[in-house]
Amino acid sequence: MTQHTRALVTGGAGFIGSHLSRTLLDRGIDVTVLDNLIVGKEENIPDGATFIKGDVRSASDVATALDGVSIVFHEAALVSIRSSLEKFYDDADVNLMGSLNLLRSCIGSDVKKIVLASSMAVYADCGTPDPVPETQSCEPLSPYGIAKHAAEKYLLQFAANTGTDCIGLRYFNTYGAGQTFSPYVGVITIFIRHLLEKKQPTIFGDGEQRRDFIHVSDIVAANLLAMDSDIRHGIYNVGTGKATSVNRIAELLCERIAPEIEPVHTAPHPGELRNSIADISRISADMGYSPNATLEEKIDDVIEFYKNSD
Repeated sequence: MTQHTRALVTGGAGFIGSHLSRTLLDRGIDVTVLDNLIVGKEENIPDGATFIKGDVRSASDVATALDGVSIVFHEAALVSIRSSLEKFYDDADVNLMGSLNLLRSCIGSDVKKIVLASSMAVYADCGTPDPVPETQSCEPLSPYGIAKHAAEKYLLQFAANTGTDCIGLRYFNTYGAGQTFSPYVGVITIFIRHLLEKKQPTIFGDGEQRRDFIHVSDIVAANLLAMDSDIRHGIYNVGTGKATSVNRIAELLCERIAPEIEPVHTAPHPGELRNSIADISRISADMGYSPNATLEEKIDDVIEFYKNSD
């Protein structure tokens, strides 16, 4: 197992990237953060990290950020299934071409391992709320999913051609304190913000679509396991294996924030999966992954964070 002394976290000023950067620093690993701050916030970057304001699509920015780096955690992305339908070019430019620029820049560098943040959006829709294995058909419903799936394919091809260790992690629905508010990303964050403003949360469709909600701490844990693993290459689901309906999320949050408010339903949104639950048996067997956080335990912390935020 390679002992890494400096890591690059692209998108390290964002939600997951900042949590990951902080944990790497706690492990005694030096961290370089590359972020253009379009979505991420400079105040999210932990003390002790080296910050480079730059774009993952820029060869010169990435080359500067790779100095002295032996492992890359590629978190930088436009993260929105809904907006990718309309802004498919921008989505592919960042999520695919940005990833390819990163891979190209790693050639001839000191990088020994790349950990790619992928997504459950790579999968075809599933008619039942059963956990999907990594062998599930990948027929993405959104441009976001298409770009992420293509990035995975390039990652594995890069591993085969260069001998670099490359692991892709398919994140399921991540939540936690610090998630940037957007009308497109993070149903838990969106519902909390609306309820705190005494607005009705909007549910697309009947609300019985089921998701695998995973706390950011477990996403970070999976990245650390991927870093420490001797596995050379592979693609892994990262979730909890448990299904929760959007209706249940709305019910839980209304109960805790504003019991007098009821959600409103509107038309289903194109490009979204009906059921998306992770089969985590592969990452559990290969890396010893086991999620520790539960929605019921962590949701109050998330509510409190947004109550106290600007």
